[in-house]
Amino acid sequence: MTSKINRNYLVLAICIALSITTFAVFWQVGNHEFISFDDNDYVTENRHVQDGITLTGIVWAFSEPHAHNWHPLTWLSHMLDCQVFGLKPGRHHLVNLFFHVANTLLLFLILRRMTNALWQSAFVAGLFALHPLHVESVAWVAERKDVLSTLFWMLTMGAYVYYVERPGYKRYLFIIAFFALGLMSKPMLVTLPFVLLLLDYWPLKRLQTVQSGARIGTAALQPASRAKKKQRSRQQPRKDTVKTKSAASSRALWPDIRPLLQEKIPFFVVTILFCFVTFYAQHRVVKPMELYPLDGRIANALISYVSYIGKMLWPVKLSVFYPYGGVALFSWQAVSAVLVLMVTTYLTIRAARHFPYLIVGWLWYLGTLIPVIGLVQVGLQSMADRYTYVPLIGVFIMIAWGVPELLNSWRYRRFALASAAVGILFALMVITYVQIGYWRNNIILYEHAIKVTSENAWAQNNLGYALSLQGKTREAIAHFQKAISINNPADAHYNLGIMLASQGKLDEAIYQFRESIRISPGYAKAYNNLGNALLYQGRLDEAIASYREALRLNPDYTLAQENLKNALATQKKFR
Repeated sequence: MTSKINRNYLVLAICIALSITTFAVFWQVGNHEFISFDDNDYVTENRHVQDGITLTGIVWAFSEPHAHNWHPLTWLSHMLDCQVFGLKPGRHHLVNLFFHVANTLLLFLILRRMTNALWQSAFVAGLFALHPLHVESVAWVAERKDVLSTLFWMLTMGAYVYYVERPGYKRYLFIIAFFALGLMSKPMLVTLPFVLLLLDYWPLKRLQTVQSGARIGTAALQPASRAKKKQRSRQQPRKDTVKTKSAASSRALWPDIRPLLQEKIPFFVVTILFCFVTFYAQHRVVKPMELYPLDGRIANALISYVSYIGKMLWPVKLSVFYPYGGVALFSWQAVSAVLVLMVTTYLTIRAARHFPYLIVGWLWYLGTLIPVIGLVQVGLQSMADRYTYVPLIGVFIMIAWGVPELLNSWRYRRFALASAAVGILFALMVITYVQIGYWRNNIILYEHAIKVTSENAWAQNNLGYALSLQGKTREAIAHFQKAISINNPADAHYNLGIMLASQGKLDEAIYQFRESIRISPGYAKAYNNLGNALLYQGRLDEAIASYREALRLNPDYTLAQENLKNALATQKKFR
């Protein structure tokens, strides 16, 4: 009894230590600003969010796939922040931090509950809490969806462990409920049912239960009639005994996972439903094959799998945006990545019988990255730090359980492991603290991205925009022109057009707006500002045509509506 009490105090002490260190490293986000990358869509320019929790806002959150995502709970969390804190960015950042700490503690407690391995679970939670790759998910207000959905991921796992310990339909409903709430925060949870199957293998070891004849969710009892038949069959050997033994041997090698799959059917149904919802919400921003060919996507995905592990082991040159390189499928980078992935997969499969956590951790990593690995290309990035928030847990598990196993026979094993763990976590704290500082404001963030990456037109354009907000027109124009020279993005032409128009250079501005429309024909904002420039030159008919086209592309574009109304009034056609 005393030992159990002492162990509970130790668990509490670890929770306090994890909380204090995470808060200490991340607390500086309380002084950070909103950034121009998505924070405007999610908070600073979103009137539904700024109005707080209202009936109209709730209906909008559940009905409108704004920002190309359907995640109503994420919208509601931002609305609540605005209602309580207004537009004080530091408070919004700190809410993200509280979610991150909650995720860390839940991960530790759930892993310990499943494995009864205190220190390995604590080390995994420490890596999760303090790794620099996870800064983006916490220090970026628009990534509330990441930390919030992961909270429900952890709650789903915790409810699942609770259900496995004492199966029952009420406990099962809790799993489904948390899973659905997580999907309503971010569709990243579509891979969670497969992770639950991995947990069945290790550490829950439910495959052994299935193999021995027990039913999922019920006691391992057989009806009396079946038991008697088996007893008679043992007493009266049949002629096909050899065949029966062979079948039994086959079942021992390949456990019957059908009951476990049947148990997950409701999860798969919900997953398929949310996949359709997500595709509908994102179909306008999914890049066509003509722009991003399939062979290039496959190559980028293979390289990204290995690059994420590289950045996990050596977290330097982390950026808010990594440009899409367009590497060929049979390039040396892609071929090397294939070899690394194949060898690692082969070794983990070979070791699965004696070290099951290796194959579970590896498949966790590979599987949970699939939705964001780039086979369905959404956005312009080749990879992103935020995508590793959940997947790297699998690799952390491999390290936390695998390294002690390697040193199992060493005399100084405990001291070496403890010293290494403390040293690694301390080093991560320092690197993470520095990395968080780059998210302080737009200028620092984009300047850092330009410094640690090459040919980053996206960062050049965003830095130009940030400088333009500060009235630094000349510097802004230089960065827009640099972005155009790299890969000719439509946004850079659009922003350069605005700068030129502000200087009265309307002919040059009109040219830039038309270039942005040529590159991106659905650019409603470019049509609207083209209309403004034409209107200033007295070209009313052309201006009205531009405003109409902007409204055809975006019927809810209120600024274009006002501009069209004013232009028609000028023509005395206003009704």
